[in-house]
Amino acid sequence: MPIAVDIIDRTLQSKRGESALQVCEILREAGFEAWWVGGAPRDMLHQQIPADIDIATSALPEEVIALMPTCDEMGMKFGSIVVSHRGATVEVTTFREDDFASDGRHPESVRFGSRDRDAARRDFTVNAIYWDPSTGTLWDPYKGEQDLSERLIRFIGNPETRIRHDALRMLRAVRLRARIDGQYHPETYKALRTLAPLARTLSGTRIAEELQKILLGPNPERALEDLWETGILEATIPELADCKGIAQPADYHHEGDVWSHTLQCTSAFTADHGTDVRWAVLFHDIGKTKTFSISDRIQFNEHAKISAEIIRSVFQRLQFPKVRIDKIAWIADHHMMMGSFATMSPERKAHWYFHPWFIELLQVMWLDVAGTCPADFTLYDEIIADYNRFLDEHPRPPRALLSGEEIMQILGIGPGEKVGKAVQCLNAAQVRGDISTKKEAKEFLRSMDQS
Repeated sequence: MPIAVDIIDRTLQSKRGESALQVCEILREAGFEAWWVGGAPRDMLHQQIPADIDIATSALPEEVIALMPTCDEMGMKFGSIVVSHRGATVEVTTFREDDFASDGRHPESVRFGSRDRDAARRDFTVNAIYWDPSTGTLWDPYKGEQDLSERLIRFIGNPETRIRHDALRMLRAVRLRARIDGQYHPETYKALRTLAPLARTLSGTRIAEELQKILLGPNPERALEDLWETGILEATIPELADCKGIAQPADYHHEGDVWSHTLQCTSAFTADHGTDVRWAVLFHDIGKTKTFSISDRIQFNEHAKISAEIIRSVFQRLQFPKVRIDKIAWIADHHMMMGSFATMSPERKAHWYFHPWFIELLQVMWLDVAGTCPADFTLYDEIIADYNRFLDEHPRPPRALLSGEEIMQILGIGPGEKVGKAVQCLNAAQVRGDISTKKEAKEFLRSMDQS
């Protein structure tokens, strides 16, 4: 399965590809080895133009820096230098062998080595493929090209040993399987299921970063199901794993339980759906695990509110910034109030339709419907029509001069009703023309607080 000529041509003609080729040539002319490695050769063999290109080299970090005038040395401790060349960036990493901490959480130190040892330290066979862009030569010591033709995810060496060195490799295996629409080698799959509890040792930040890559990548529903099936989800986000088996009203949800609904929602992602929308959709119904009840039919009273509370707890553990937690929790908290817009006064509609997160709330509503069988977009279409009519009749007010965080800081208050009133007063003053600069807005706010 050689790399197709047209894929090579298109890659090298791209800004990043041309830059990465030239960086390799500079390193080689200085007497060092330089190869594209990992995702770029893998994607090209898979008939895709790589979005990122990593270079592995025999040059030490200080030697790379000496050759490349513009670079970021932040990762120098681990042998990685981000090089800016001809309008594009590529990561250049010295051949290395890692000395991992025994807790399986992070590398404690890095030892530089040969190309052979660099290949041996990589996680999966399909990520240990090296390609020379100057000659078109492939170096494939672990038969990654063959595994890629079988769409096979296989650890290099003993799977259990590799996972114990870094438990995050389990999430990477799941993500890679979804990315290449692949399957697991039996020993790899067995190791994932056996060692899934080790994922509890991972930091919230590392879990969040890997899960976000899953949500932004292809086939997120497949990866999420794999995380549940292997037990990795139970070890990392048990609140989400609990959605499996939570029944829903059969008349409205032919797709099945809450977990099935969530997976169907994520399968409907498009390029228009941003990162926060995807997180909100993943967690929007998590409150149903706590609110299940049944009388004449299955009900989940106030599940949106409970979802927001669970999001705050989980996302704090995942070490999300507070502002982002507030936003995703707000979207989940309000995703069930969409049917009330028809009866709202113009003033209340303005509050919602001009809200900075309203469009993302609408996107979550669309995905919620898309994840339901049968999918009925009637209400969504009505809201869109009313939203467009309202904007035609009520032009959007000018951009706020102060953010909610700035208002709280100036007034010395926390989140609450007073912040909302201050926002409304500032907006009204801005529309009237009483204030037009940030300085005037601050003075107006202080005078309003004193009165």
